[in-house]
Amino acid sequence: MQKNAIIVAGGSGTRMQSELPKQFLLLNGKPILMHTLEAFNFDDIEIRLVLPGEQIEYWETLCEEHTFAVPHHIVQGGETRFHSVKNGLDSIKGNAGLVAIHDGVRPLISRDIISASFDQALTHGNAITSVPLKDSLREISSNSNRSVDRSVYRLIQTPQTFQLGLIKEAFETPYQSAFTDDASVFENNGGSIHLIDGDYRNIKITTPEDLLVAESFLAR
Repeated sequence: MQKNAIIVAGGSGTRMQSELPKQFLLLNGKPILMHTLEAFNFDDIEIRLVLPGEQIEYWETLCEEHTFAVPHHIVQGGETRFHSVKNGLDSIKGNAGLVAIHDGVRPLISRDIISASFDQALTHGNAITSVPLKDSLREISSNSNRSVDRSVYRLIQTPQTFQLGLIKEAFETPYQSAFTDDASVFENNGGSIHLIDGDYRNIKITTPEDLLVAESFLAR
């Protein structure tokens, strides 16, 4: 069974208060994105890294500077995350196999979860990583707000892993602003979502505070 991973890294440094795109910021001495690719460096997983065209040359320079040797293909990204993922999917020949789609700035994903996501997607068609909410939750309306039962909600993470032919078919639909992740695209095409357990350490690094938390996790 062919296994693929699409790592999507198209963010800017705006919320990180940095001129450097967040995926290139250093975490324990090397760019965040390198930690992410290392997590997916299995013998049987073919990695595709999707980057904005203007960042590809800089990434290649970083790979030379850090002697980064994890094998991967580079794919040019699109206008939105949806289009970037579609470009990554289109770069994979055929429809056989599985594909995990993952945020480039989630460098602390565990290899056990990656393996589990492929196993579950093989059985159920997809495997969407999620964790329960820890905080209380309130629903806001125009004039009021109310408490809601947090136990019936989940926070969605990546990887989101799919049978390749099914997710390729789903991404043939035109882009919609409601597509906040790959699961929403799959669901829009009639797919039923299969949730698997994620990890609270699998944070998405978007702010300076997130970077401090990630450094703390790695130090432990």
